[in-house]
Amino acid sequence: MSKNKQPSRFDFKKKPRKPGFLMGVAKHFISLPDLRNRPYKLDRRGMEELDGKPYLCLINHASMVDLNVMLHATNGAPVNNVMTLEGFRDFTEPLMRHLGVLGKRKYVQDFQLIKNMKYCVDKLQTVFVLFPEARYTLDGCTSYLTPSLGSLVKFLRVPVVVIRIHGNHVSCPHWNWINKKGPIEAEMYPIVSAEETKTLSADEIYARIVDNFQYDDYAWQRDNHIVLDHPKRANGLHSLLYKCAKCGKEGSMHSEGIHLWCEECGKKWEMTELGELKALEGETEFSHIPDWSKWERACVREEIRNGTYFFEDEVTVETLPNSLKFYHQGKGKLTQTPEGTTLDCESVYGEPLHVEWKALNLDSMHVEFNYKKSRTAKGDCVDLSVPDDSYWCYTTKRDVIVKLAFATEEINFFAKEQAEAQKKQAAQNS
Repeated sequence: MSKNKQPSRFDFKKKPRKPGFLMGVAKHFISLPDLRNRPYKLDRRGMEELDGKPYLCLINHASMVDLNVMLHATNGAPVNNVMTLEGFRDFTEPLMRHLGVLGKRKYVQDFQLIKNMKYCVDKLQTVFVLFPEARYTLDGCTSYLTPSLGSLVKFLRVPVVVIRIHGNHVSCPHWNWINKKGPIEAEMYPIVSAEETKTLSADEIYARIVDNFQYDDYAWQRDNHIVLDHPKRANGLHSLLYKCAKCGKEGSMHSEGIHLWCEECGKKWEMTELGELKALEGETEFSHIPDWSKWERACVREEIRNGTYFFEDEVTVETLPNSLKFYHQGKGKLTQTPEGTTLDCESVYGEPLHVEWKALNLDSMHVEFNYKKSRTAKGDCVDLSVPDDSYWCYTTKRDVIVKLAFATEEINFFAKEQAEAQKKQAAQNS
């Protein structure tokens, strides 16, 4: 693209559509084949009074199969939902708009989206579906939930329903796209009434959402004795478990077949048919995969709070300003410190780029393992957005994107703690 020539931008102000009856029927039947090809159970309770009425439906997110469960669980109701722009690119914007889908950039404040959500529940009288974690779970457990959910519910003034799904992550985790067709169990029930959206505080509503959004897919698999004996079930596990639990080395982990091992110290583990880890020799440091992941996060948290955390890497940058295509921008430098995240690029649309996301302003980060859907780049990448563009950064260093995601959230948590402490100190001094 020549210097100063800007591509078109996605129109977030465009009003959403209500999916027609035939489109709703088509979506419903599209969702059935995958669910019929595996054991599937839905516990739908307390929904009788809400059928045929608008409500906000919150769903945990593990894979694309979540959409099939949602379409079945909402019982043929007209549905509007949110999808990020890469999804619009994959399936085309005209089709997505026809289906009632609203476009979104991840982890960017979007007041227009909130207005359009209000339009859907008030004017279109549809069910509005939201995946509040805004990304696939990395370790089969609850991801970050923004506290602004409480304020959103009070603004929408409609009942809140939760669909909590078990089995989608262990069947097809984000770091291993082999669909093992394991069983799925889902439960759907209301957690906040329309009247309570008026009487409860935003904090109380948020706490109720968090309480009803807790899940652990590996514990569910173990406790229900779900056997997944796929011979490549551990492929890609090193992308999540990037730090050796024995020697502490980062970037030396590998996985293939049913095994995970460290190239630095030689320690090796087997991923069992019940989704647990077992050391082939010596102590099993973490048999529960989320426990290993939580330990990694704790290590990142310590680095941030003692001031030693620093990340820098040369990245290949692509932009996604609209729903049409990725634009190759060349090389850049991605830097992250406890103060925030910075991207510098030699040339974006013909001009040098410098973007900063301050610690308080970026609460999470979207990551993709071995992403191949762009035009020129592939591999592990992170997606950082501003209101009118998204920067997809393909890393040079291996197995760093999970740590980047953990660090982004922990940097934000720490900045909020510091800001709150300063606010309290100022109040005491006044």
